[in-house]
Amino acid sequence: MPSIFNKYYPKRNIVFFLGEGLLIFIPILLSCWLFKGAGLFRIDLMLYVGQAALVTFVFQLCLYFFDLYDLNCDISMPDTATRIVQAFGLGCIILSALFYLVPDLLIHTKIFWSGFLITSVALLVYRSLYYRILRQRMFVQGVVLIGTGRMADDIAREVEGRQDSVYKIVAFVGEGSSVFNPHQVPIVSGLDEVKTLFPHQLIERVVVAPDDRRGSTPVRTLLEYKMKGCTIEQGVTFYERITSKILVERVNPGWMIFSDGFVLSRWRYLVKRFLDVVMALLLFVVSFPVMVISAVIIKFESPGPILYMQERVGENKTTFKVIKFRSMRQDAEKDGAVWAKKNDDRVTKFGGFIRKVRIDELPQLWNVLKGEMSFVGPRPERPVFVDDLVMEIPYYNLRHGIKPGLTGWAQVKYPYGASKEDALRKLEYDLYYIKNLSIALDLLIIFYTVKTVLFHKGGR
Repeated sequence: MPSIFNKYYPKRNIVFFLGEGLLIFIPILLSCWLFKGAGLFRIDLMLYVGQAALVTFVFQLCLYFFDLYDLNCDISMPDTATRIVQAFGLGCIILSALFYLVPDLLIHTKIFWSGFLITSVALLVYRSLYYRILRQRMFVQGVVLIGTGRMADDIAREVEGRQDSVYKIVAFVGEGSSVFNPHQVPIVSGLDEVKTLFPHQLIERVVVAPDDRRGSTPVRTLLEYKMKGCTIEQGVTFYERITSKILVERVNPGWMIFSDGFVLSRWRYLVKRFLDVVMALLLFVVSFPVMVISAVIIKFESPGPILYMQERVGENKTTFKVIKFRSMRQDAEKDGAVWAKKNDDRVTKFGGFIRKVRIDELPQLWNVLKGEMSFVGPRPERPVFVDDLVMEIPYYNLRHGIKPGLTGWAQVKYPYGASKEDALRKLEYDLYYIKNLSIALDLLIIFYTVKTVLFHKGGR
């Protein structure tokens, strides 16, 4: 599991997260020492450590749910302070419930609130300093980007468009000036010119991303940089690593064939199937009362069946009937199949609610138990749409190499979409998932899904 954090979270972000955890943990422990005295503190040390660890876990979980670890956009300190108050308010409610259920974990009022006040002030100061680091682009790697075309523009927007980027572009190599360049860094015609502008020590990575590769790659100069310790990386590979998606429109079949991944071993397949069955059974038991109540409301709200069965494309392009709670009027597709849209007038009042909190998809647990779907995988699409998308979007058929899922990398990383353009953007995430498929990634997606469901993100 540590590798999954290193892969999806830069070391700087991990250090920031751990540092903030210490700023919650230490004040609680310090308050215990001050109010209990050194002698009693030593006797019950493990109890106080456990209490401080519990508070730290709950508070950081709440900070995550309030998007306080999503630092890709500029966030003001007043907004940060407001969100911290909201997150800690929810944390206090959760801790109160835990203390009620397990009285032995109860923290004395003076200890808790003293630690809470110190933590709140420390976090504001800590985040203020960290935001300053992000704005001044400190502790980042200098990147030379070879290319000024569409691929280079896509990469530049991802690198320079994020406040928490761990890279910064120091120069472009190529002709033209249409590439995304908000900091107005030099655009030179050859890599040799970069050496006159920057010493090797300031350039830690060279990304090769020209739209036309014919005779445009300065092999000898790249080799010289590599021998001096600089990392040389293909544009599509670099883009995949920093965005966790594959640049479908720019990648060629050779890259897909020779790159690592796109392998689902027999052992991993069996483990994934075992987890699917276990989680589907557990979720079915837990959600059964919710499903019964939903079924009753659907039946009385509008005429028509409670369940809605629709043909979808699954693994190896085999079709199956997906089962959902009906969230639209019975005559929703009297004029033929159409993409769903925002504020769709075909959706019933209760249907809009169950779509937002994903209750409408709970019957798909039966599809998982039957082996037609997995818990995690690409979203299954309708055959009528698949036929068009396969013709218009490159590599679209590859998403049918594995079972579709209740949730997936595209579902948690991209807003709900219902158009061909959205299908292309979501395919970038689906192919990344298929390429990097692992049990650890599945668990990470499930963790993200909890946040998506609780905060009604993505549903329509």
